[in-house]
Amino acid sequence: MRLGILASHHGTNFQAVIDACQCGNLAAEVAVAISNNSQSGALVRARAANIPTVHLSSRTHPQAEALDEALLSALTDHQVDLVVMLGYMKKLGSRTLQHFQGRIINIHPSLLPKYGGQGMFGLNVHKAVLESADTETGVTVHYADEHYDTGQMITQVRIQVMPDDSPESLAARVLRQEHKLLVNTLKQLAERPCNHQMKVR
Repeated sequence: MRLGILASHHGTNFQAVIDACQCGNLAAEVAVAISNNSQSGALVRARAANIPTVHLSSRTHPQAEALDEALLSALTDHQVDLVVMLGYMKKLGSRTLQHFQGRIINIHPSLLPKYGGQGMFGLNVHKAVLESADTETGVTVHYADEHYDTGQMITQVRIQVMPDDSPESLAARVLRQEHKLLVNTLKQLAERPCNHQMKVR
């Protein structure tokens, strides 16, 4: 299974995917890494692993339709089977969504539908969890659609919120589970490369 990675920042989840592919724990290969941030850690990690990289943003393509077309071309040129959004901070365009319908997944650091939507990323999510005095949080992998964090859920993992948690300590614990859940989900999807649109138990 050929993966197309979309990431905007540090790329720690991306590194978990790279490591799983390299050690043979995941029957997949990263065909291309694309970022809207030319200085992102994700692109640095990709280059270190000899993975092709592409920078596409409003700077390279000021018009939204042109950016959508460029993203779709980059993914199809690299023969991507499954698009994996890992902290990618931009909505996808209609052409990319239509072409890869049922083949775009996203990982989110909460138990969606709670704490999803625009602005709900990074520490913002964990602050909201703590401010609401929730006793548990988690990680969700879901299919991406035209809205933020609203696509069909694939799988979730639940994580206990500790009484002395800070946003930073909670984020660190959630991130460790993100790595595990992401790789396990990709492993199960890789076993069914012709039918990605499904729920993983």
